[in-house]
Amino acid sequence: MLTTAKVALVLMALLVPVAKFLGVLEPEGEPQYTSDGQMKFPEHYREWVYLSSGFDMSYSSEGSGMADHHMFDNTFVNPEAYKVFVATGHWPDKTVIVLESRMAKGRGSINQKGNYQDEQIMGVSIHVRDDARFPGKWAFFGFDGGQTGKMIPTTATCYSCHQDHGAVDSTFVQFYPTLLPIAKAKETLAARYLKEIMAPEEKEPL
Repeated sequence: MLTTAKVALVLMALLVPVAKFLGVLEPEGEPQYTSDGQMKFPEHYREWVYLSSGFDMSYSSEGSGMADHHMFDNTFVNPEAYKVFVATGHWPDKTVIVLESRMAKGRGSINQKGNYQDEQIMGVSIHVRDDARFPGKWAFFGFDGGQTGKMIPTTATCYSCHQDHGAVDSTFVQFYPTLLPIAKAKETLAARYLKEIMAPEEKEPL
């Protein structure tokens, strides 16, 4: 017969997958804050799920303003949030998305063409969902190499830009090639995004 301890272990093994599916995240991947409201830097974010990389991306038609150098942007998300997105097509509470910017290098070692990422990190910003903490559920934090980062004011354009153009839950899932098909299949793409991508087709002459 099973002992009480063994029964408890079996029940726990059965409940953990359900909790993950429902978006109940483990504390290890949750955002952490200081007493004055700053966010603690997630030191092990590069062990999280890699979503995609951008190269010299700019949301302005006038260019990126980085004529003297090139840049890679790498995006990571905490594993538990990723699992919930795969299951539901939505980001759960306590999602942490890290955008890491690194300098691009051209020639070096045996490389003669193209670009590769330098060890130098130019900046890190975080997009975090915390329903109980932020009135709009989502907030941005900027880090300049320290162990904590200040919240970017909600008047910054990053908030309105993500709200107006984000494919899912005000996030740029349209730039994550492994997640966009999931959002399409689960029909969780934002109405504004769908209207935006349809607009060029509507303008084409018959």
